[in-house]
Amino acid sequence: MRIAYICADPGIPVFGTKGASVHIQEIVRAFRRRGDDVTVYCSRRGEVVPADLADLSVVEIAVRAPDAAGREIAIASTAQLLAAAVIADGCDLAYERYSLFSAAAGLVKARLAVPVVLEVNAPLIEEQRTHRVLADEIGAVTATRQIIAAADVVACVSQAVATWVTDLSGGTAITRTVVVPNGVNTSRITPAVPARPGTPSRVFTVGFVGTLKPWHGVDVLLRAAAAAATASRARHGEPQRWRLVIAGAGPEHDALRALAADLLTGSDTLDIEFTGAVAPERIPHLLRGFDVAVAPYPLAETADQYFSPLKVYEYLAAGLPVVASAIGQIPAIIDHDSTGLLVAPGDERALSEALLELQADPDRRRRLGEAGRTSAVTHHDWTAVLARALAPLVGPVAPLEKVIL
Repeated sequence: MRIAYICADPGIPVFGTKGASVHIQEIVRAFRRRGDDVTVYCSRRGEVVPADLADLSVVEIAVRAPDAAGREIAIASTAQLLAAAVIADGCDLAYERYSLFSAAAGLVKARLAVPVVLEVNAPLIEEQRTHRVLADEIGAVTATRQIIAAADVVACVSQAVATWVTDLSGGTAITRTVVVPNGVNTSRITPAVPARPGTPSRVFTVGFVGTLKPWHGVDVLLRAAAAAATASRARHGEPQRWRLVIAGAGPEHDALRALAADLLTGSDTLDIEFTGAVAPERIPHLLRGFDVAVAPYPLAETADQYFSPLKVYEYLAAGLPVVASAIGQIPAIIDHDSTGLLVAPGDERALSEALLELQADPDRRRRLGEAGRTSAVTHHDWTAVLARALAPLVGPVAPLEKVIL
């Protein structure tokens, strides 16, 4: 099949380092593994091109505007141009990543009469209004309702997002909506090779991968790791070296580095490394250097718990014991004390204790990591994720309350 993948969001480079970029790349890979011919139509190509996607056909029509209001108008115009490019090239299926002010796939369907899959990863109208600037909310709602109405399948990343879509559509989308959580490339991300007997043990390494934004709770992790390293020394009667790796970039970078500097004052047990943004191709190697991986989300309002965290799936695929906040979808991904440990969101003490427990028990780390890897391969590979999104095209959609994550 000829697949037109559409993303009009100028904030998401197809070839970038953020989670949304990885998501695009992995869906493209999953289509290609099926034998499909994929062309990506986007407003931002990006420059961090993985070797296996160097031959991917990408049509870029950039969004240029001097201010927020102009940007919204420009996105709508760009979406129409992207749709025109798809129509000119032809396709057998249009797959659009939901973007504010874009109903591109709907225009494609009207002209080519091809099926449309709309992938919705967040309630973008509320997100834009709360965290950024939304000048034309009526226009955003109108375009969103248009693309939802045009879609044959609305693949939502979580139940919360599916409910948002259903409410916004006035209930008309419920029979075309399916919950499809994120996944991981279990062929690309694999566990580290076990160290040979007699190999000197390395410094115990705790890792985080993700964008440095307030709702990722990295400040909580910094304080918890510092407390754990200090407590470890007290319990063992001598310094126990700890290393914390923060991999990612974002608006909280400077504040987090300042906090880290304060926490390290006078410490001889903990090192903290900020790597900056990491290219997706380097993530597998990075993860193999961790002993424990953390998703330390803070306490959030129920409305904000719509995410399906890519990092957690990647941690599992890497065979790492995971410590994660029990919030949003995470309890459906992590089976406590089987594939990882769950702690209360924002609870520095609980997170610190979990890290101490795992640092002291290599056998438990190994057991959790092996079970997590099995879970990732069995349930969360991107091939299975795409299959769930496309399944309604060949069969009825299960009622939302019966969808199993």
